[in-house]
Amino acid sequence: ALLTPGHTKGCTTWTMAVKDEGKPRLAVIVGSPNVNAGYILVNNRVYPEIAEDYAKSFRVWKSLPCEIFLGAHGDYYGMGAKHKRWKAGPSLKVWVDPEGYKAYIAEREQAYLAELARQRKQ
Repeated sequence: ALLTPGHTKGCTTWTMAVKDEGKPRLAVIVGSPNVNAGYILVNNRVYPEIAEDYAKSFRVWKSLPCEIFLGAHGDYYGMGAKHKRWKAGPSLKVWVDPEGYKAYIAEREQAYLAELARQRKQ
């Protein structure tokens, strides 16, 4: 369990070692890197360290050598499409998606940075 706060103070990302036909792989279940509408990142009196927590969490997510990308919500990692492929030919390899993980984290970080910049201008 890795504390990855920002979305909430207790947001947690989970990792686990799994075996794929004897090959060890790291599965990552991302908590939430999303900045929901209405989140206050600048001068937040209730959660003053929110922006710094997001920044720390993105450093954690980017450091993980994720091979099997999962998340708190299926749309984070394309669960529906992957499950459909898995049903057609059950194999752990359907879930192996290190590039999808990197792209998702990068896109979510850019969204966070854009919202942070927007709020700093206000």
